Amino acid sequence: MLTQTPTPAIYRTTIAHSRRAPVDHSFEYRSYSWYVDIDDLPRLPWWLRPFARFHAADHFADPSGDPTDGSLRARLNAFFADRDLAAPEGAVTALLQARVLGYVFNPLSVFWCHDRDGRLRHVIAEVHNTYGERHAYLLPPADLPVVTAKKFYVSPFNHVDGYYLVQAPRPDGEVDITVALHRDHGRSFPEIPEFLANLRGQRRPATAREIAIMQVISPLAPLLVALRIRIQGIKLWLRGLPVVPR
Repeated sequence: MLTQTPTPAIYRTTIAHSRRAPVDHSFEYRSYSWYVDIDDLPRLPWWLRPFARFHAADHFADPSGDPTDGSLRARLNAFFADRDLAAPEGAVTALLQARVLGYVFNPLSVFWCHDRDGRLRHVIAEVHNTYGERHAYLLPPADLPVVTAKKFYVSPFNHVDGYYLVQAPRPDGEVDITVALHRDHGRSFPEIPEFLANLRGQRRPATAREIAIMQVISPLAPLLVALRIRIQGIKLWLRGLPVVPR
C-alpha cells in the first residue's frame, strides 16, 4: 500500500509553456491548484466559500442528462463505464482549480485513481479548452512519461494530430506535471517537443489563512489563467501564426 498525500492541500504553482515550432514562444506565470479527495471535498468557513467552490459539473461528461446532477464520483464512474472498465473502488484524488466568485477554468485537471488497497491503478488527465469543451485521457500509472495520441482541439494554433508524452506522478511535498506534444516526422520520440507545458509547485496546508493568502497573491486565479492564455494567443496571431479551424 502506498502512502497518500493528505487532502485537502494547496499547491502554489509555476506554470510554464514553451512552443518550438513553427515559432519559438515561451511564457510562465504563478498560480495555485487544489489537491482534493473527490469524496471528501473541502469544507470552508462561510466567508471563504465564494473563493473555493467545487462543482461536479466542471468535470467529465454528464451521466444523467441533467447538467446539475451527479456527484464527481458518479461522473468518474460513468467515464469508466463508457470504456467498459471497472470503476476504481478506492480513493480518487485530484489536482484541479476551484470556482472563484463563480468562475472556473481548468486547462488541465489530473485524477489519481486507487484500488481499495490504496494502490494507484489509473491516472486521468482531463484537458479543457477556452471554448468550454473538455476531453479526458485515461493513462496507466507510471513514473516515466506515458504516450497517448492527441484527440482533442486545444490550441487554435495546433492541429489535432501527434501524440503527448505525459508525466504525472502523484503529488507529495511537490507537484511536477509535464505534458509534451510531439509530431513524428520520421523519428520515434523526437528529443525536442513542438510544445511543452509544465506545472510545478510546493504543497501548502489548506487552512483558512493559506486560502486567504492565495486570494492576495493570485486573485481571481481561474479568470487570470484564461485571460493569460488568450493574451498569448493574440501574441502568436500577431506573429503570423495561422489559426487552425476547429
